[in-house]
Amino acid sequence: MSYQMSHLGSRAFNHDQSGDSEAEYDRLRDLARQEASKRGECFHRSKEAYSSGDGAGAKQLSEEGKAHGRKMEQYNKQASEYIFRENNANGRVAADTIDLHGQFVEEAEEILEERIKYAKSHGQNHLHVIVGKGNHSAGHVQKIKPRVEQVCNELGLKYATEDNAGRIYVNLTGGEAVMPDYPSHQAPHQGGSYGGYPGQQQGHHQQQQHQQQPQQQDEVEKIVNAVLPRVLRKMEKACCVVM
Repeated sequence: MSYQMSHLGSRAFNHDQSGDSEAEYDRLRDLARQEASKRGECFHRSKEAYSSGDGAGAKQLSEEGKAHGRKMEQYNKQASEYIFRENNANGRVAADTIDLHGQFVEEAEEILEERIKYAKSHGQNHLHVIVGKGNHSAGHVQKIKPRVEQVCNELGLKYATEDNAGRIYVNLTGGEAVMPDYPSHQAPHQGGSYGGYPGQQQGHHQQQQHQQQPQQQDEVEKIVNAVLPRVLRKMEKACCVVM
């Protein structure tokens, strides 16, 4: 089985002044790619050694390849955790929203499933999922959105693309995906060219966001702790990982 590891591109954060954050995220993903390359080279050399009758050498190279694979998984785990916290914590998205920018497809799937489970268990009846428009991916192709739609279909949940094509509205009750009519001062922010991030609201709405931050931070931690180990187990079982 092969897992496609693709994210939205170089601009993976939903907030301004994110240069240092992007550099750290890119550093972790690049280290993971380097380990993946070393792993592939070790496995290739292992096969050659086995074919030439050097069983001991083949085994040693195979073990070295596995070690590089474990390092790759560690770096990807760190990168996934890092960007998820950056994009979903401290009021950067509303309490009914999850941002999947920067996640690999398999990571996004697992995170979304856990987020839906968490939302339903806490009485939330809908979820806004930020998937990006694909503007920053190769060929401008949305990679996460199709997987989000697949998850919804598998869970029997209705969904609809919002006015901003980088967001999906999911009805968690099983009913039709019809976005509610918000009063003008409460409507989710749909502006911008990077997938539709809620802007910083003024007045009582900003105060409400501030009050929600501790709960939302706790939610972020629960999702990270519950999801990422499962993601890594899936990726470890894969016989090939496409970086």
